[in-house]
Amino acid sequence: MNIAVVILNWNGKNLLQQFIPDLIRYSKEARIYLIDNGSDDDSVPFIKKKFSEINVILNQNNLGYAEGYNIGLQEINEDILCLINNDIRVSKNWLLPIIDFFKQNPNTVITQPHILDEKDPQKFEYAGAAGGYIDRLGYPFCRGRIFNHLEKDNGQYDKNKSIFWASGACFFIRNEAFKSVGGFDKDFFMHQEEIDLCWRIYNQGKEIYSIGESKVYHLGGGSLPDSPKKVFYNFRNSMYMILKNVPLFPLLFIFIARLILDGIAGIRFLLKGEMKNCLSIIKAHFFVYFNLIKILQKRSELIVNRPYFSLNSILFQFFILKKCKYSELKFPKS
Repeated sequence: MNIAVVILNWNGKNLLQQFIPDLIRYSKEARIYLIDNGSDDDSVPFIKKKFSEINVILNQNNLGYAEGYNIGLQEINEDILCLINNDIRVSKNWLLPIIDFFKQNPNTVITQPHILDEKDPQKFEYAGAAGGYIDRLGYPFCRGRIFNHLEKDNGQYDKNKSIFWASGACFFIRNEAFKSVGGFDKDFFMHQEEIDLCWRIYNQGKEIYSIGESKVYHLGGGSLPDSPKKVFYNFRNSMYMILKNVPLFPLLFIFIARLILDGIAGIRFLLKGEMKNCLSIIKAHFFVYFNLIKILQKRSELIVNRPYFSLNSILFQFFILKKCKYSELKFPKS
């Protein structure tokens, strides 16, 4: 079983200088690729000069996370693809537990390591922590991270665990499976495209796992810092994902509920004086309405009755019940 570690880069020369040396040092089991999304900051000449062992694939423009990977990965044939951000620091032996798990579990298609905070390594990092889930309304949360509350990593989640989605910050997938479902949905551009992909894989009856023995450290904010643009993508893509993947029977109820809750979020931004963020939510919704038919046409024939959610409402548990840790959440009895 061979593995490709694939970095998607756009104007990330400074990040590459910081994180590539450890990636090369601790990834002897893999072949390393860099897909460049039309950078103009000398990222490519730098890599070719300093790290000639890295295979460079060039996209002519900034295609975003989703299509950038879709196009670049067409040239990569290894059995396992590791899609990793350019602001991730890897650790010694980070690949071996992942490779072993894939070998021993043929029905597992996607895995992720535990993702810790490069700025505070004792804590989990926002983008994925120890593996992700969604509630009935499509709100994501993680072992180790609920909304903006981050837990310390005390080994409490080190046991390998079945999850619903793996983080695009560091994401392992069988190459055959990635290509069989058509890769990422390019209309997401960036943010939550990995949850959409995991949902489609999950609906095929395949498994997604978080591997506790593997640890990486994410700087965060390298591709798009907090901004109205990020708010737009998060709210728009969340609605995209729901409309594409939620089974038909509860879809109308969930869609209406999200309209109300997104409206409340917009009001909160307004009350805090964050007008641009409020406008980003409005813009996101109108974008969805104008593209509703196109989105609904993407609904997969593979949508099944396999439960996609583990909680009815993470909002209720976090904001009303004040449950800030995954281990504190009250899950329905099965």
